Amino acid sequence: MPETDSATAVWVRGLRKSYGTKEVLAGLDLDVPTGSVFALLGPNGAGKTTTVHICSTLVQADDGQVRIAGHDLKKEPNAVRSAIGLTGQFAAVDKLLTGEENLRLIANLRHLDRTAARRRIADLLELFELGDAAKKPLHTYSGGMRRKLDLALTLLDEPQIIFLDEPTTGLDPRSRQTMWDIVRDVVAHGTTVFLTTQYLEEADRLADRIAVLDGGKLVAQGTSEQLKARIGGGRIELRFADAVTLDAAARVVPGSTREEETLTLSAAMDAAGTRSIRAVLDQLDHARVEPLALSVQTPNLDDVFLALTGATSEKEGSVTR
Repeated sequence: MPETDSATAVWVRGLRKSYGTKEVLAGLDLDVPTGSVFALLGPNGAGKTTTVHICSTLVQADDGQVRIAGHDLKKEPNAVRSAIGLTGQFAAVDKLLTGEENLRLIANLRHLDRTAARRRIADLLELFELGDAAKKPLHTYSGGMRRKLDLALTLLDEPQIIFLDEPTTGLDPRSRQTMWDIVRDVVAHGTTVFLTTQYLEEADRLADRIAVLDGGKLVAQGTSEQLKARIGGGRIELRFADAVTLDAAARVVPGSTREEETLTLSAAMDAAGTRSIRAVLDQLDHARVEPLALSVQTPNLDDVFLALTGATSEKEGSVTR
């Protein structure tokens, strides 16, 4: 197996996994740089959670090579476990204990120094805004509070690599923003974050690099801007006062599409950018057609996701991982 250097936190080659007749991963290759946020996107059943479970030693792959923090996953599973933290899709907390007791329990299980653990627990409770609820049992916590405590448990012993499997699902916007701030903070201190998410805005805001899975195969990877560039330029949208004006505009703007209900005309914007907008406005001005409003819609990750992923995963079997 080729050696990986310290600049690569997660190295995956030819990863395969099947459940019965369903192939969930079909030869996956990934490189996750140390000290970065890496987002793995894909529809339900694409193989995101299976990838996380294999890399975090919870599931054994059928084939492939994986190195985590420089450790061979097959030969050194304990070293891998010592280097990582995992926050799964569901909060792994004890509802009979208080938030502080949950943290102390994990600190003891991980054999952390008691004095250092007390300081770390206090810092995490403050960071996650759980100080007021620290001595309350978890059955009094909201879902968002439990998710924050779950991530605090993951961060307790400051792992080199954190796997976050849809960590903000079900959180309100304020709690989600808090999570994003915490992720940025831990990465700024050198931690690597491997993230799966259903919120494309989350990947857009956080990830240094993004990979897109579909049907167990990698269909694209790169920065957010690189992925957006793959599906071409944006669109110019013009809104008009009435159907008659919309008809007149549609006749003079070639290749445009119209939306009768909103009285909107849409035209593709090529790489020329502002020249495309000027050309459309010149055409309308020449025909004496006046729009009420103009907006420019640039590609976002939703557009990338829809363009790159098919319906394969939704149609295949009942296994959703």
